[in-house]
Amino acid sequence: MLKLNKDILYLIFEELKNDKNTLYSCLTVNKIWCEIIVLILWKNPWKYLNHGKEKLLFNVITSHISAESKSDLNSKGIHFMMTRYRRPFFEYINLCKHLNLCEINRIIENIYSLQEAYKISNIKNVILNLLINENARFTYLYIPREFDYQIHLIPGAKRCFSQLEFLQCNTSINTNVIIGLTEICNTVRKLDLFVEKFDNNHEIFRLIGTLKKLYNVCFLTDIDIDEPFCKTLEYSLIKHSNTIQYFKITKQPTTNMLSTFKNLRWLELDDKFRQMKWDCLVNLSLPYLQVLKSRSVPNNALASLIENTNGLLTEIIIDFTDFTFDDDINNSRLIRAIYKNCPILEYLLLDFNINNILEMETLLMNCRYLIGLGIICFEQDLMAWDKIFEILTKYAPNSLFQFKFISHFDCKLESFKSFFDNWKNRKPMLLKIHDMHFTEKYFNLIDTYIKYGKIKNFHYDKSSTFFEAFEWF
Repeated sequence: MLKLNKDILYLIFEELKNDKNTLYSCLTVNKIWCEIIVLILWKNPWKYLNHGKEKLLFNVITSHISAESKSDLNSKGIHFMMTRYRRPFFEYINLCKHLNLCEINRIIENIYSLQEAYKISNIKNVILNLLINENARFTYLYIPREFDYQIHLIPGAKRCFSQLEFLQCNTSINTNVIIGLTEICNTVRKLDLFVEKFDNNHEIFRLIGTLKKLYNVCFLTDIDIDEPFCKTLEYSLIKHSNTIQYFKITKQPTTNMLSTFKNLRWLELDDKFRQMKWDCLVNLSLPYLQVLKSRSVPNNALASLIENTNGLLTEIIIDFTDFTFDDDINNSRLIRAIYKNCPILEYLLLDFNINNILEMETLLMNCRYLIGLGIICFEQDLMAWDKIFEILTKYAPNSLFQFKFISHFDCKLESFKSFFDNWKNRKPMLLKIHDMHFTEKYFNLIDTYIKYGKIKNFHYDKSSTFFEAFEWF
C-alpha cells in the first residue's frame, strides 16, 4: 500500500472519510499519506469537530492571520491572537469546501463570551475576511439565524463562491444578506430552508428564482408556521419542478407541489409533530421514485403513494407510525402495497405485528432482492419474535443478510439462539438491535455466533433512534 500512487491512495482514504480515528492514525505514516488525509479532513473540518476541542481548530485557523491584521486587532484592545504560532505547513483554510458560519459563530462566542460585543464583532470580521478569499473555493455554505454580515462585499467573494452547490439558511434572513447571496449563489443545486414562525423575508423567493438547476430541497418548518408565506414558498419551488429529484418536507403542502415533481427520485416526509393526515399523497403519482422515507405519516396515505409508483422503489423506511390514524387494516394494506408494487426493493424498515405476520411471508416471497430488513415490533406477546424469526428463516431471500430489530419489549434469549442456529448456509448477517433490554447473556450469545461466523458485525443501541435504518452498511 505504501507504493500505491497518490490518486489510488486518495480513493482509498476517501472511503474512510467517516472514520476519523483511522484517518488520524494514518496521518503520521509518511508525508504523502499526510498530504492526502489532510485534504480529506479539511474539506469539512466542522464534521470532525469534537465537543470541547473547538479552540484547537480555531488556533489553526487564526494561525493564518497576517501580522498586519493582528496588529490592527491589538490596537483595538483585542489581544487574544498575540500568541506566536508557527506558520502552518498547509494552507488549511484554502482546503475547506464547507464554510460553516453557524459553527464559526458558536466557537467564537463560546471562547470569547466574556469579551465586549464590539470585540467579538471585530474577531468575526477578521475570521470571515481570512476565510473568504480568491484562493478559496467553497461548495457548501451554512448561514446561521440572525446573520447580518454581507459576505458578498468581501474582496474575492464572487470567485470564492463561484462553485457553490449547497446553501443552508432560514427564511428570516437579513434582506441585505439575501440580496448578496442572490448575486453569488445562482449555482446552488441543493437548498436547505428552515421556515420561521415570524418575520419571514419574502426576498427569499427572489433568491430561489435565480437558482439555475435546483435538484435537492429540504423544506423544514416549526409547529406554528406562517401559512401564507409557506404557500408562496411552495409556488417558488414549483418553478423548479422539472429539475428537483430529492425532496424533504416536514409539513403537508398546501399546494399541489408534490404532484409537479414528476422526476422525483427521493422523497422524505417527516411529520415530527404528528398532526397531519397527508391526504395530499392519495392519488399522487411519482413514477420515478426510488427512495421513500417517512416518519409519523399515516399508513393509508403511504400505501396509496406506493400503489401509484412504477416499481422502481429500492428503499422504503417507514418509521414511528402514528396509531391515531392507523389500524391493522391500514398496516396490512401498506405491506401489500409494498410487495405488489416494489419488485426490486433492496432495503425496508417497517412495523410488523401479530395481526399482519402472514403478510410478512408474502412480502419475503415477492421481494426477492431484499438486502436489508428493519423490523419494528412493539408487541408485548413474547411469541411475536418467535413467529418473526421463523418466517425469516423459512422465506427470506438469499440476498437478505442485513437486519435491524426494534422493540420496546424484550425478546427471549432462546428465540435469538434458535434464529441464529437456523441461519444455515447463508451469508453472515449484519445485525443491529435497538431499544431491547440486553443483559450480559445476550452479548455473550452474540459473541458466540460471531465466532461461528454466522454474524459478521453487531451493533447495540438502547435508544429508539433508528430512522436511518441502514446507514452503516
